[in-house]
Amino acid sequence: MATHDLAIRNGTVVTAEQTLVADVGVDGEVITALGEVSDGVREIDARGKLVLPGGIDSHTHIEQLSAAGVMNADDFFSATVSAAFGGTTTSMSFAAQHRGMKIPDVLEDYHQRAAAKAVIDYAFHLIVADPTPEALQDHLPAAVESGVASLKLYMTYDRLMVDDRQILEVLTTARANGALTMVHAENHGMIGWMSDRVVGDGNVLPRYHAVCHPRLAEAEAIHRLVALAELADAPVLVVHVSTPEGIDAIRQARARGLKVYGETCPQYLFLTSDDLDRGGLDGAMFCCSPPPRDAAAQEACWEGLLDGSLQVYSSDHAPFRFDETGKLPNGVQTTFKEIANGVPGLELRMPVLFSEGVVGGKLTPNQFVDITSTQHARIYGLYPRKGTIAVGSDADLAIWDTDREIEVTDDMVHDNVGYTPYAGRRLTAWPETVVSRGEVIVEGGEFLGERGRGRFLPRGALAAATPLGRDVPEIEQMTTWGTPFRR
Repeated sequence: MATHDLAIRNGTVVTAEQTLVADVGVDGEVITALGEVSDGVREIDARGKLVLPGGIDSHTHIEQLSAAGVMNADDFFSATVSAAFGGTTTSMSFAAQHRGMKIPDVLEDYHQRAAAKAVIDYAFHLIVADPTPEALQDHLPAAVESGVASLKLYMTYDRLMVDDRQILEVLTTARANGALTMVHAENHGMIGWMSDRVVGDGNVLPRYHAVCHPRLAEAEAIHRLVALAELADAPVLVVHVSTPEGIDAIRQARARGLKVYGETCPQYLFLTSDDLDRGGLDGAMFCCSPPPRDAAAQEACWEGLLDGSLQVYSSDHAPFRFDETGKLPNGVQTTFKEIANGVPGLELRMPVLFSEGVVGGKLTPNQFVDITSTQHARIYGLYPRKGTIAVGSDADLAIWDTDREIEVTDDMVHDNVGYTPYAGRRLTAWPETVVSRGEVIVEGGEFLGERGRGRFLPRGALAAATPLGRDVPEIEQMTTWGTPFRR
């Protein structure tokens, strides 16, 4: 029998659909054999371990300037190294247009930075904050044609938000060009009205961030977005859903056959608003929008993942250091309105979910793969190149030691943030070996890859999708598996 470049032997291979004890043969960058494979130039014994598809994190903010002018702590090198250590082999981040910026210039800038630094494969979503006629008529169609087939809109934040009419303009443009629109859904007026009154009363500590982002703000915005998407007949994905009411709005829309999808994140499964109420300004480390809620909301997010109302689980990695360069621009005088919004989570996204979900008995390994990898690939046009273990797919693999126990500490994480909101948590299971396109890039606690080895993943325009379900392909691609996705 022929010799493979890499043979992973005796492991339990897990995909979203099946679990089997099998060898995996890799040649070049792709999987070429499953089952009993021939010898490998390099062999890895995975006996007693799980062999999973590499994770896909479809919501990350990397080397991105915030609307307030604060640069993320991570660049494309540190963020993607951190991702790799956590078992993630594909990162999808945002190319952020701010008002007055030209979309072609934005994309060129992000392409240059990522190409020079990323160590895993990557794709972009385009944040649209300035939908001018030129952007709608020329720049957005060109962006989709170039392989950036997903857009993001904000319904809040003074310098990013678009109004309902602009949302409709972007949705119709996205529909005409085969793009999926992601939306940060919170009612801007509710948040501003509450914040002005709370700050006016002298309440400025981090815990008031959660108070001023009420659950109703999310629920109202999602209901309004659903109405706009129905009018435009355009697919939308609601990012970082945090409330039972928001999940119910998505569930109801999907029951009516609308193309509405949902995402949740680690902060809504493992943090609560109590974390924002730590002493002094320590709660700033947990400030993100929407904020973590309570135990009932956590349970609703678990239920949403299990029943398919929420299709994907992403990190929403938004890395800001706990100092004047990030979270605390005005030092000890920083109010909750001035704290940089976001928490880090790229590296720990999958380990915390595996430990609590799979080891804790809430998820099967197949469900874990589905919501951390496969559904991302399906929704965003990367399947089956990414998101599964199959002959012909890229050899993106993570070998998990399910007996390994770890206590999370701030200094164990490989990003540039300096802290993790999950410090002190005890985890069971860890991705000990990570393979990206056939190359072992993490092994034995060491990073073995090279800066800039990651590749941009162009994605084709979406077909007119039917309503999604766990048992059907998420969004059928107009392009087929093959040439459009290969080098």
